[in-house]
Amino acid sequence: MAAPFTRVIVIVLDSVGIGELPDARAYGDEGSNTVGHIASRVPLNVPTLRALGLDRVVELGAPPAAPSTRDAVPCAVGRMAEVSPGKDSVTGHWELMGVVLDRAFPVFPNGFAADVIREFSRRTGRGVLGNKAASGTQIIDELGSEHMRTGALIVYTSADSVFQIAAHEQVVPIPELYRVCEIAYRLVGEGLGVGRVIARPFVGAPGAFKRTANRRDYALPPAGETLMDRVKAASLPVVAIGKIEDLFAGRGVTHAVHTVSDDDGMDQVERHMQSVDRGFLFTNLVDFDSQYGHRNDVEGYARNLERFDVRIAKVLPKLRDRDLLIVTADHGNDPTTASTDHAREYVPLLAAGAHVRGGADLGTRLTFADLGQTLADIFGVGPMPHGTSFLDEITQRPS
Repeated sequence: MAAPFTRVIVIVLDSVGIGELPDARAYGDEGSNTVGHIASRVPLNVPTLRALGLDRVVELGAPPAAPSTRDAVPCAVGRMAEVSPGKDSVTGHWELMGVVLDRAFPVFPNGFAADVIREFSRRTGRGVLGNKAASGTQIIDELGSEHMRTGALIVYTSADSVFQIAAHEQVVPIPELYRVCEIAYRLVGEGLGVGRVIARPFVGAPGAFKRTANRRDYALPPAGETLMDRVKAASLPVVAIGKIEDLFAGRGVTHAVHTVSDDDGMDQVERHMQSVDRGFLFTNLVDFDSQYGHRNDVEGYARNLERFDVRIAKVLPKLRDRDLLIVTADHGNDPTTASTDHAREYVPLLAAGAHVRGGADLGTRLTFADLGQTLADIFGVGPMPHGTSFLDEITQRPS
């Protein structure tokens, strides 16, 4: 029997994890629970997310106001575990689309080798500052003045497999920063297998530096065929919103839209829901991670969850009869811990649509790839090598 869905909208709330995975201790993330810990400190006014079932998979505390009495869209709820080693956005998004890694991307907790930095400096014609694992906001505060005085590039990494390059937009123009990142990608991406090179431009004066929305990610191409590749090959639209295009190195995308904020991302979701009648809309909302998780900003994270709640409430009435909406995440980033790095956590799996079996319990999925397998079923492009479809579990039975 044909799937009842012809259009799927997946929204990834970057870093919105819901509790430690069984192997969290091996990653230094024992006890992490991004949403749960935020809710324990800040009363969350998220009636729409509660209606979608988020409070069934993570403790949100008592609602600060009476729950909405509006008609709810039928929804199914579960959580997903990541089976690939790692806890970064590339690994998480690839697994969501059916690519399971057998080994983690290399990390560089002590910075990159001296010969790598020397070669990078030679190829770019600029000096290098930093070369250590650091918080992005802290390192520009620490080295931004020297960077502005010398023109040297600020290079840093994190617990993830990343080579990040920070530069002031008035010192290194955006086109040059992107060119520098392409050089770095060839050197450490293709050369060392680093998962991503990230451009981190900033503006402002010493003591008041601020990162801009001109971030750009240069990721390795997926290690296998993704669900997006197959949907595109089936001549269906694949619309990538936010940093999705970057995370998949442009593969499997028919149209890409880069965004400057999570609000902009939701604007793009609504805009493309009006213009794309079938196919796959895939969105990443990165501010949860970049603006709040990495800065340990509990209050800011909570307010962003509430802003998203308002935005998703506006999306639900616009779902068409044969739409499937999925809200999920790619990893955690608990702002209540001492760490500013990602966390190894379960992610929510919230499914909504007119043909979704309301109240269905999707349990704990053993891999993010269950989502990719389900979408492969919906679009008739499967089976994928990994994952178990939950299409039958969410599909409303004929009366």
